[in-house]
Amino acid sequence: MEILPPPATAGRPTHVLYGLEDRVPPATALLVGAQHVSAMVVGTVTPPLILAGTLKFSQADTAYLVSVALLASAFGTWLQCRQRGPVGSGLLSVTGTSFAFLQPLTVAGKAGGLPLMLGLSCLTAPLLILLAPFLSRLRQVFTPLVSGVVVLLIGTSLIPTAFFGLSSPLSPGAPGWAGLAVGAVVVAVIVAAQATGLAWARIAGAACGVIAGCIVCGVFGGLRAPEAGTGEWLTQPHLFPHGFAFDWKFVPPFAFVYLVSMLEAMGDIAATSQLSGLPAHGAGHWRRISGGVMADGIVSTTAAMFGGFPSATYAQNNGVIQTTGVASRRVGYVMVGILALLGLFPAVGRWVTVMPPSVLGGLALLMFGLVAVAGVRLLVSAGLGQREGVIVALSLGVGLGLPTQPGIVASLPGVLHALLESGISAGGLTALVLNLAWREKAPEASTIAA
Repeated sequence: MEILPPPATAGRPTHVLYGLEDRVPPATALLVGAQHVSAMVVGTVTPPLILAGTLKFSQADTAYLVSVALLASAFGTWLQCRQRGPVGSGLLSVTGTSFAFLQPLTVAGKAGGLPLMLGLSCLTAPLLILLAPFLSRLRQVFTPLVSGVVVLLIGTSLIPTAFFGLSSPLSPGAPGWAGLAVGAVVVAVIVAAQATGLAWARIAGAACGVIAGCIVCGVFGGLRAPEAGTGEWLTQPHLFPHGFAFDWKFVPPFAFVYLVSMLEAMGDIAATSQLSGLPAHGAGHWRRISGGVMADGIVSTTAAMFGGFPSATYAQNNGVIQTTGVASRRVGYVMVGILALLGLFPAVGRWVTVMPPSVLGGLALLMFGLVAVAGVRLLVSAGLGQREGVIVALSLGVGLGLPTQPGIVASLPGVLHALLESGISAGGLTALVLNLAWREKAPEASTIAA
């Protein structure tokens, strides 16, 4: 296949080689689509693997969760790029499993297993669909200050879980520090790839780190083959494969994290619009954001119905748009095909499930740290004056401190117990209330005149 030169770039930013509606040659589309998939596929399968390790799921259940995660990502990307009616951003937006839900999913999983985890995900995800038409008004409530606190808490609360994998024994004869060494290799390779400054190395850095970690695990005897499958050639998604359960007291944490996911999606879609050379204001801009958030709600609801976890719009693919200069949404359909193929073959899910915990721990350590950094960036963009500093300090104190005292939380009524048991929702709620109660004073007239 011949890679043709891009069309004329008149009227668009110089970094955009192929605009939103441009047709991309097949070879170029395949190459760029593969880069997008390599940038997000590890992040898509990591949340179900972490939850499976924490909650001790069977290998068969874990493989099914991985397959559904990939299929949900394909479905969500298709909805985003297609844009029909009020659904979809119409941009080269990519969806995948959300890290933000790990803590509430873990709490629900310990209380009621997969049926409760999936039931809560399914019945709270439509909140995004209901709120999507009103996003331009809600920005006055869910400001960058509030979302920055929540995203920072998501990262800091998840970082300790990475060390469970790093401390797991590789094999009976391996030394106790072997897991930590494997994690260090994973992190070192990813950091080295980022430090090169090369676009392809940055995109493939996570995959290279995982491969290097698995090689080291093989040296220590920490690799194993997956269990034999059922003989099926294709994954067959089933409606509510693990049953369905629901408990009202767990709703507030899930609903709150869905609101946070909505805020992240708004920022990611706005960034994609900007990189695509589209105006970041006006009715068309808010139409794209509303459609993108609505698509996230539909995907998360559908994924839960078929046994998967909540999805969200990913930000890392904006980096691929920037490095390749290809913003055409038609590339999204190539991604849909690749992700669907990966999800449809059960062997992919089975092999992913035997990824050594130490490799997953090293990857998670860096990823969760980057989530926290994203929260810091949001806070810096909001400005950290005296008012903002006090709000952030109190919110972080509540979010990080309250979960360490389970006795205090256990004495609260059911709904408050469930809401404040999660440091993310406790700290986020503190930031939301303080931000609404403590309004920023408008500049005095004399100051404006000066």
